[in-house]
Amino acid sequence: MQAPKRRTSHSKKNMRRAHDALRAVNPGSCASCGEPVMPHRICRHCGSYRGRQLAEIKE
Repeated sequence: MQAPKRRTSHSKKNMRRAHDALRAVNPGSCASCGEPVMPHRICRHCGSYRGRQLAEIKE
Protein backbone atom coordinates (compact mmCIF):
# COMPACT_ATOMS: atom_id res chain seq x y z
CA MET A 1 0.00 0.00 0.00
CA GLN A 2 1.38 3.36 -0.91
CA ALA A 3 1.85 6.27 1.44
CA PRO A 4 0.69 9.82 0.64
CA LYS A 5 3.20 11.65 -1.50
CA ARG A 6 2.59 15.08 0.01
CA ARG A 7 1.38 16.45 3.32
CA THR A 8 -2.29 17.49 3.52
CA SER A 9 -2.41 21.28 3.66
CA HIS A 10 -4.32 23.24 6.32
CA SER A 11 -6.78 24.40 3.66
CA LYS A 12 -7.60 20.89 2.42
CA LYS A 13 -7.86 19.53 5.96
CA ASN A 14 -10.26 22.31 7.01
CA MET A 15 -12.37 21.92 3.87
CA ARG A 16 -12.79 18.23 4.64
CA ARG A 17 -13.83 19.03 8.22
CA ALA A 18 -16.35 21.69 7.18
CA HIS A 19 -19.31 19.30 7.68
CA ASP A 20 -18.23 17.97 11.09
CA ALA A 21 -19.63 20.84 13.16
CA LEU A 22 -22.41 20.06 15.65
CA ARG A 23 -25.79 21.58 14.99
CA ALA A 24 -28.27 22.79 17.59
CA VAL A 25 -31.33 20.57 17.95
CA ASN A 26 -34.66 22.36 17.76
CA PRO A 27 -37.15 21.04 20.30
CA GLY A 28 -40.60 20.21 19.02
CA SER A 29 -43.84 20.49 20.92
CA CYS A 30 -45.63 17.67 22.72
CA ALA A 31 -48.80 16.52 20.94
CA SER A 32 -50.79 16.16 24.14
CA CYS A 33 -49.67 19.02 26.42
CA GLY A 34 -47.88 21.41 24.04
CA GLU A 35 -44.70 21.73 26.12
CA PRO A 36 -41.33 21.80 24.32
CA VAL A 37 -39.79 18.32 24.08
CA MET A 38 -36.60 16.99 22.48
CA PRO A 39 -37.03 14.65 19.47
CA HIS A 40 -37.37 10.89 20.17
CA ARG A 41 -37.87 11.40 23.91
CA ILE A 42 -40.75 11.01 26.35
CA CYS A 43 -42.35 14.28 27.43
CA ARG A 44 -41.19 15.17 30.96
CA HIS A 45 -44.38 17.08 31.72
CA CYS A 46 -47.08 14.57 30.79
CA GLY A 47 -45.20 11.27 30.14
CA SER A 48 -46.52 10.68 26.63
CA TYR A 49 -44.64 9.72 23.46
CA ARG A 50 -46.18 9.74 19.98
CA GLY A 51 -49.68 10.03 21.33
CA ARG A 52 -49.40 7.18 23.88
CA GLN A 53 -49.12 7.46 27.65
CA LEU A 54 -45.88 5.67 28.58
CA ALA A 55 -44.90 7.01 32.00
CA GLU A 56 -46.67 8.15 35.11
CA ILE A 57 -45.53 11.59 36.25
CA LYS A 58 -45.46 12.36 39.99
CA GLU A 59 -46.28 15.92 40.98
